[in-house]
Amino acid sequence: MTTKAPLASDTLSPSRTPHEIDELLIDAEADDDEVQQHRPVLKRPWFLLLGLVLVALNLRPALSSMAPLLSEVSKSLGLSAAKAGLLTTLPVLCLGLFAPLAPILARRFGSERVVLGILMTLTCGILLRSSFGQVGLFTGSVMAGASIGIIGVLLPGIVKRDFAKQAGTMTGVYTMALCLGAAIAAGSTVPLSQVFGDEQGASWTMGLGFWVVPAVLAAILWWPQTRHRQGQHQSGYRVRGLLRDRLARQVTLYMGLQSSLAYIVFGWLPSILIGRGLTPTEAGLLLSGSIMVQLLSSLTAPWLATRGKDQRLAILLVMVLTLGGLYGCLYAPLNQLWFWAVVLGLGQGGTFSLALTLIVLRSRDAHVAANLSSMAQGFGYTLASLGPFAVGVVHDWTGNWSAVGWIFGIIGVGAILAGMGAGRALYVGVTSEKI
Repeated sequence: MTTKAPLASDTLSPSRTPHEIDELLIDAEADDDEVQQHRPVLKRPWFLLLGLVLVALNLRPALSSMAPLLSEVSKSLGLSAAKAGLLTTLPVLCLGLFAPLAPILARRFGSERVVLGILMTLTCGILLRSSFGQVGLFTGSVMAGASIGIIGVLLPGIVKRDFAKQAGTMTGVYTMALCLGAAIAAGSTVPLSQVFGDEQGASWTMGLGFWVVPAVLAAILWWPQTRHRQGQHQSGYRVRGLLRDRLARQVTLYMGLQSSLAYIVFGWLPSILIGRGLTPTEAGLLLSGSIMVQLLSSLTAPWLATRGKDQRLAILLVMVLTLGGLYGCLYAPLNQLWFWAVVLGLGQGGTFSLALTLIVLRSRDAHVAANLSSMAQGFGYTLASLGPFAVGVVHDWTGNWSAVGWIFGIIGVGAILAGMGAGRALYVGVTSEKI
């Protein structure tokens, strides 16, 4: 057994067992005594589960629906590649900037009410970006990204609080809903724009605007959850020193850099494939298929990674798969693209789920995990937003997609280096303290 130093990153205790993968759902309000001590009695858990799944389904379509139509949107509104890059960057940037607001809003209004209110904000953002030209496009993208950032922090905590005895199963359900929402939007947005188009051709505004429908449906089915009485919320614990901890910074860097590659794929992969000769429908379907494959590795990679002495080998494997898939999609012959899309999906599903796993395994308790999760998402997603913007700028400078491979390599190598540090069997050197 390793002796623990209270203020330094130390070796992970052997008592840390693989079943802790069930704790991947991080509760953003873990520091709140009132929330932890007063869990609601669920009269209709199936209804809550349905609402949770529908809300989770809406956390990716606003991001993945834009990519297959980005070329058409840019042409219609006269956007340069740099502006298109900014369009793909803003929602990801807002994921990081607005994520820290989630626990604050939850303590003031209650998680259920905040989720409902932010769903309506998401609805308004989707409407704005599809209806009011360039101003609406950028403003709506900001609103959508901010909304997803806040709900994405709160929803896992609600799932974990209300389904504590089924944490492992609910981790799978939550992950499946995220992947399914992203895949459906990526694959069906272009066909929807064609179905709702007129004699002049496909309508990108209708293709993007369609995703207001599932958001409104989720809000309607979530509304009954806001009837629960909310107690007086107060912070019961605090965690200090995460920003000064080297291991915490490595976890954050890995989260941010692997996310940067993921949002480059969400934002730019269809445009890259269209530039290589695929139709928008084919490009959207290929992205959709790659995202669906992510479900397989996102569920299995953390389980396998916790069987070894640490997570470094698993991180290296999924990053190699991710980079191989990206370079395959960028340079391989067209008849091999589906193979490389599958490789990419296997890699990226594993990179994301391992990032969540690291937050849990590097934390001594739920309070540290909640604060490390907030840091990793807040700073990590802000860092991640630079990737999609860089792709747009480089494409604008060069006029082709070949040079984008350098961006893949730089980010990928950075993620591997950060992952080699974050994957060590250590704890972050901070502790939670009662206030």
